[in-house]
Amino acid sequence: MSKTVQAHIALVIVSLIYAATFSVAKQVMPAYIAPQAFVVLRSGVTLLLFWLVGFLFIKEKIKKEDIPRLAVLGACGVAINQSLFLTGLSKTTPINASIIMVSNPVFVLLIAAIILKEKISINKIIGIGFGVAGALLLLLFNKNFSFGSDTIIGDTMVLVNSMSWAAYVVLVKPLMQKYNAFTIVKWVFLFGFMYVLPFGFQEFKQINWVAIPPDIWKDIVFVVLGSTFLVYTLNTYALKALSPSAVSVYVYFQPFLTTLIAVFYYHNDALDTRKIISGVLIVIGVILVSNPIKAVKQKV
Repeated sequence: MSKTVQAHIALVIVSLIYAATFSVAKQVMPAYIAPQAFVVLRSGVTLLLFWLVGFLFIKEKIKKEDIPRLAVLGACGVAINQSLFLTGLSKTTPINASIIMVSNPVFVLLIAAIILKEKISINKIIGIGFGVAGALLLLLFNKNFSFGSDTIIGDTMVLVNSMSWAAYVVLVKPLMQKYNAFTIVKWVFLFGFMYVLPFGFQEFKQINWVAIPPDIWKDIVFVVLGSTFLVYTLNTYALKALSPSAVSVYVYFQPFLTTLIAVFYYHNDALDTRKIISGVLIVIGVILVSNPIKAVKQKV
């Protein structure tokens, strides 16, 4: 199996995890853990796991000239990203957050063009268009969709989070040619944890651990191990073989997979023509942005 195929499989797994994260994290916050406390818990445990893996299996040193970039990545990929996502999600709905995250591949495309000089091909523009159309077709007709003044603060936070994650995906790409994925992410989380600790420490101390029921503990473990440790590892690994634009376009699968989970696992939704068309549009978008078609080479 080629590394490109492995990267795409990794991103499908990431999409599945993220599809569940919107709702799972919402069960934890703010009823049991405040958003900033959750960021400290999430990033702190993941930091320990990454450094443990690095200590046991991957003894690789970072060059001094790369430390400033890692410090920026810690801000974009951990501190700003996680803080604004979790706080924003606590103030808006999972559906709203999913819709706003549709903007992420657009931000990635623009930032990659500026920083990495990645070509903005017709393929990518059309592919993102298909992905946007598919995701919005699914989300805007959802019965839980409701933008308004009640969610505007949370919606804005999720939008800035989308921009921050886009910057991370682009800026981490050059380091993938030099280091192992675990080496990069362990340093990213070291800086990220240093940034978030002062803002979330007071809330972290106020967590009533005894009052957290077993079902919520399962949600916490899912977010820490699945949505953080595994997702960051797989995303960083995928960037070794794919462009930032190809990695980011998988965000369009998240609402579609969320719907499939609701249909086949929870049996509280039905598979209809709209959902099937949405899925087809998203798949076409991913194929085009991944750029297997070499016929279109012009730069916009």
